[in-house]
Amino acid sequence: MADIYVIGHVNPDTDAIASAMGYAWYRAQKSQDEVIAARGGAVNAQTAWALDRVGLTAPELLTDASPRFESVTLRFDTVTPDRPLREAWAIANRTGTVAPVVEADGKPFGLVTGFSLFRSLSDLVGVNPELEDMNLTQLFDLPSGEAADQNVPQFRLGSRIRDSLPRVLRGERNEFWVVGEDGRYEGICRQRDLLNPPRLQLIMVDHNEVGQSIRSLDEADLLEVLDHHRLSNPPTRLPIRFRVDPVGSTSTLVSERIEDAGMGAPPDLAGLLLAGVLSDTLLLTSPTTTDRDHRAAKRLARWAFVGGSPLEGETIESFGKGLLQAGTGLSTRDPMSVITSDLKIYDAAGMHFGISQVEVTDLVEVEEHLAPLDGALKALIEQRGLDFAMLMITDIVEGTSRILMHSAPPVLSELPYKRLGEGLLDASGVVSRKKQLLPVVLAMLEDR
Repeated sequence: MADIYVIGHVNPDTDAIASAMGYAWYRAQKSQDEVIAARGGAVNAQTAWALDRVGLTAPELLTDASPRFESVTLRFDTVTPDRPLREAWAIANRTGTVAPVVEADGKPFGLVTGFSLFRSLSDLVGVNPELEDMNLTQLFDLPSGEAADQNVPQFRLGSRIRDSLPRVLRGERNEFWVVGEDGRYEGICRQRDLLNPPRLQLIMVDHNEVGQSIRSLDEADLLEVLDHHRLSNPPTRLPIRFRVDPVGSTSTLVSERIEDAGMGAPPDLAGLLLAGVLSDTLLLTSPTTTDRDHRAAKRLARWAFVGGSPLEGETIESFGKGLLQAGTGLSTRDPMSVITSDLKIYDAAGMHFGISQVEVTDLVEVEEHLAPLDGALKALIEQRGLDFAMLMITDIVEGTSRILMHSAPPVLSELPYKRLGEGLLDASGVVSRKKQLLPVVLAMLEDR
C-alpha cells in the first residue's frame, strides 16, 4: 500500500485531530504520496464543535494497524454458473490461475481453477464413459458452475489477516474468496500475499507512546513522529524522522512546518489548527504555553480569519472562548464518556494507570457528580486492567483543578495538594496534565 496515514493518540482531543489533518495536508502538498489523516477513536464534543465551525469532517477512523484482507484483494472478472465454461477459461487465462463464478445476486458460487477443471472432467467421464471422445468445443459449452470448486473458504474484506492465518494454512489452497459484510463478492486473495501482506505506513502526531497509540502498532511501518510530550517511543525497524519539541501544542509544530515551507494553510484547516493550539493551551494561558504557541496562534489566525472564510470576523479570543465552552460541563454527559473522552494510559515504575481530564467552567457542579464519576473510574480500571485511575477536573475560568483518584497506591496520598475527602484533592493552580500533574505522579511512583 502506498498510502501513508497520519494519526494522533487514541481518545483523540482537538490537537490530535487538528495536527493529524494539518500534517497530512502538509505532507501531501510536499510530496507525491497519498497521505491520509486518521483518528484513533471518536471525536469529543469540543472537536466536533471545531470541525463543524470550520466546515470540515472528521478524518477516517483507524483503530488497528494490523493488515486487513482488503489490502491483498484482487477484484477479478466473474461469470455466473450458467455461462459457458469458455468464458471462465478466458478469465482464468487473463488472471493466470482462476476464474470466480458468482451468482446473479453477487454471492460466491465457486472457483474455476486448473485443478477444479480436471477434477470435474474426471468425475464427468467416470460416470459417462461415452464422453471420453468429447472434443474441446463441447467441453467449453458446459456451464461454468459444473467445473467450479464450491468449497472455497471465505474471508471478510475488513477482517485482520493475522486472525485468519491458521485457517488459511489449513486450507492447503492458493486462492480464497473475499466478501463484504453482506456476503457478496469483493474479490480473490492469494495465499502468498496473505503470508506477506503490505504493512500500513504511519506517522504519529501528538504522541509517541505505544500505550497511547492504535493497536497492533508493531505490524505497521512507523515513518515519523511529531509530538510535544515526554519520550516513550516505540522501537522501529528502520531510522525515522523524530521531532519532539517542548511547546504547548502539536498544531503549533505543524503550523511552523507549513510556514517554513513558504506555504499557508487553507482557511478552514488553519482554523482547525488554531483550535488545536487554543485547546491544548487553554487559550494560551496554560503553563505549557510558549512564545512559539503565541506566534502560531497569530499565524493561524491570519490564515483563518480572512474574508469569506468560515471564521471571518472572529478573533483569537472569541473563537477560543467558544471552543473551550463547547468542551465543558458534566451534567449532560455520561460519566464513562467523561472519563474516556480525554484519557491517556501510562506505564511507569511497574504500574499501568490512566489519567483523564475534563474541563468545566465552574467547580460548583462537581460535587453532585463525584459518586458516578468515581464509579466510572472503577469500571475503567476493571475494563482496561489498570492499577489505578485519576480524573483531573479543570476549571478553565479560575485556572484550577480537582483530582479524583480510584485505587491509587498509598504513595500518592502524599501528593502536594489539599485533601478534600477520600480520593479527592484540590489542586489549586494546576491545569496541565502533561506539565504539572504527570511529572509529580511519576516522580512519586518512581521513589516509592
